[in-house]
Amino acid sequence: MAVAEERSLGQILRELRDESSQLLRKEVQLAKVEMSEKASRVGTNLGEVAVGGGVAFAGALALLAAVVFGLTSLLSKLMSPGVAVWLAPLIVGIVLAGIGYGMIKKAVAALKQERISPTQTTDSLKENSEWLKSRIQ
Repeated sequence: MAVAEERSLGQILRELRDESSQLLRKEVQLAKVEMSEKASRVGTNLGEVAVGGGVAFAGALALLAAVVFGLTSLLSKLMSPGVAVWLAPLIVGIVLAGIGYGMIKKAVAALKQERISPTQTTDSLKENSEWLKSRIQ
C-alpha cells in the first residue's frame, strides 16, 4: 500500500473556493480592461463622425465664398448673371455635402463593425468553466 497524501474534502472545497474566487476577480478585471478598450475605440469612431461633419461644414463655409464667386463669374459668361448667382452656390453646396456624407458614412460603417461584447472575457469564462468541471471530477 503506497503512502499517498490525501487531502480532506474540506481542504479540497476550500482550495476550490479560493481558486474560484481568485479566478472570478481576474475575470472581472479582464472584462473591465476589455470594455475600456472597446469604449475607447467607439469614442474614437464617434469623434471621427463629429469631425467629419465639422470638416464638411467648415469646408462648405470656407470654400463657398471663393468658389461661388469664381463659378458665378464663369457661369455669367454662359448664362444670365441672375441665374449664375444662385446656380454656383447650389453646385458648390452639392459637392461639399457629398464629401461630408462620404466621411460620415465611412465612420458609421466602422462603428457598426465594432463589437461591444467582451469577447476575450467570454472565451476565458468558457475555458474557466471547463477547468472548474475538470477540478470537480
